[in-house]
Formats: sequence, C-alpha cells, structure tokens
Amino acid sequence: MPEAAGPPPSNVAGVAPDDVEVEVEVDEPAPAPAPVGSAAEPVTPPRPDAPRTPRPFLLALLVEARPKQWAKNVLVFAAPGAAGVLTHRQDMIEALIAFVAFCLAASGTYYLNDAGDVEADRLHPKKRFRPIAAGEIPVGFARVFGVVLILGGIGVSFAAAWELAVVVACYVALTTSYTIWLKHMVLFDVVAVAAGFVLRAIGGAAATHVAVSNWFFIVATFGSLFMVAGKRHAEARTVGIGTGTTRATLGEYSESYLEYLRSVSTGVVMVAYCLWAFEKAAEAHTSIPFFQLSIVPFSLAILRYALLVDRGEGGAPEEVVFGDRVLQVIGLVWLVIFGLGLYFK
Repeated sequence: MPEAAGPPPSNVAGVAPDDVEVEVEVDEPAPAPAPVGSAAEPVTPPRPDAPRTPRPFLLALLVEARPKQWAKNVLVFAAPGAAGVLTHRQDMIEALIAFVAFCLAASGTYYLNDAGDVEADRLHPKKRFRPIAAGEIPVGFARVFGVVLILGGIGVSFAAAWELAVVVACYVALTTSYTIWLKHMVLFDVVAVAAGFVLRAIGGAAATHVAVSNWFFIVATFGSLFMVAGKRHAEARTVGIGTGTTRATLGEYSESYLEYLRSVSTGVVMVAYCLWAFEKAAEAHTSIPFFQLSIVPFSLAILRYALLVDRGEGGAPEEVVFGDRVLQVIGLVWLVIFGLGLYFK
C-alpha cells in the first residue's frame, strides 16, 4: 500500500513528535469530507510538551543541572534545625555550605546519570526532552562537566568540615554506583535512592557537628523509602506496571509490592516520629506539649502525600511538594508548632 507523504513514524511506541505526521493508509482514494453533522475521525492534537526549537547551550546546561531537584538538598537543614542551632550564625553558614556542596555534587551526578541513560531516556515520554537525551548537550561533554561539578562539591565541603567532604564523597560514590550497577538490581535501586536522601540529612549534621538521634535517623531513612516507593509507583503508572522499557528494574515490581513498600515505610516513619517527638518533649521540659502536638500535622502530611502518590503524582517528590497547596499548608503548620517547641521557653 502506498503511504501518505512525510517522514517515517517515530520508533517510540505511542508517541508521535510534532514533526512527524500520523501515518494514514491510502490504499483507496481519500474519502470525501464528511457531511455536516456526521461522525468524523478524532484528530490527535500535537503534544504540548514537545520542544519547538533547541534550547541555547547555556540554558541547556542549567536545565540539565536540574535546579528544581536542589529542593531535595534542604534536607541538610533537618538535623541542625531539629537541634535548634540554625539561629547561630556559624552553624547557619556551615549548613548553607553543605547545601551548596550537595547541589554541585547532585548536579554532577545528574549529568553522569543522564549521559549513561541517554538511550533509555529517549524512549521515555518525558525524559526524552532532557538536554542530553534531546541532543542539546554532547554526551562526552556532559561526562566531563559532571566530573567537574562533583569535584567542586567535594572541594566546597572542606570549607565547613572535613566530615562533610567525606559524606559528600560517599554520596557521589553511591550515586555513581547507582548509575553503573545498582539501578539494574531489583530492590537495591530503591534502597540506593533512599540512601541518597539520608546522606543529605547526615551531611547537614556533619557540617554543623550535630549529633544524629536514633529516632531522627529512622524517620529520615523510612521517610526516604516512602518517597522513593511512591516515585516508582508513579513511574510504573506512566509506562505500565510490569514494563521495563525505560528502567531496567521497573518490570520486576508489581503494583501490590510497591503498595507493600509504601505501607511498611509509612507505618515505621509515623511510629518513629511519635517516639522522636516524645524524646524531644522529655528534653524540652516545657509546659505546652508542642512536640507531641506536632505529631498531628506530621501524620496529616504523610497521609496527604500518600493520597497524591496513590493518584500517580509521586514521580517527582519536589513537584508534589511545590504543587500541592494543602500539603504546603500542613507543612507550614508543622514547622510552626515544631519551631515553638524548640525556641519557646
């Protein structure tokens, strides 16, 4: 059969770029236009998220660094914030140094990860528009620039504490191992991503020389696991449960297993936070139970996030947090109550 004129269809299943026309069989003469009032074939509108023109190189570099992802690095303020030392000028400066160090190191690992995943990303409905996958940044240049950013992050860490440099180096080693091996190993891929969040929290403690409470560590660990399980759930909803087309291990996770991970991590993090709040209350010796009261908004935040994940909105945790007003209000209420517990005497 002859085909309609135009370039060949995309090799991405279910996706047709703007510059590719829908393939139409014209073995017979084209039918006359349908009369008014008759049913017509639905026309698929062009994808609104497809880029019209390549981005400028400097803009592509910034986009590939994923500045939105830097929001994850606010975890470096968690330990010093919980310890109540961020009001001290030196501790705040050291925490800010930790934030900058993790931003540089994380951006460097994003470059290396995307350079290694370039072929798989080109098959993903959203990741194919990343600068490296879209061909806006050469793969070789991305690898070199990623290494430069990583070394810069480790170097900046020494301005706060050598312990921070060790934690940042461990973070880089973990993410590099994830890029090369761990992302291809079932369950280890989830644990590795969760461990990256935990290392951010530990990095903030190392920079400000704050001791990490056992309950704080458990909350950070299982809270991270909860978010990563939700991320995998959203990815599976995007490409289909049991499909490993864009991520090697995604096809190994069933929906019921991802629900199990979320249930276990949710239970542990909520119980651990309650015990941590009781521990903080015993240390505070205040007449108003601020830390105990903070359990209410904390629990609501976890349950609200779980609801959003169940809707398939957990693919990017930072987008969930910044995009949901209810979650933001709950978080603000928690922050106020917890802060009163720290500073109200």
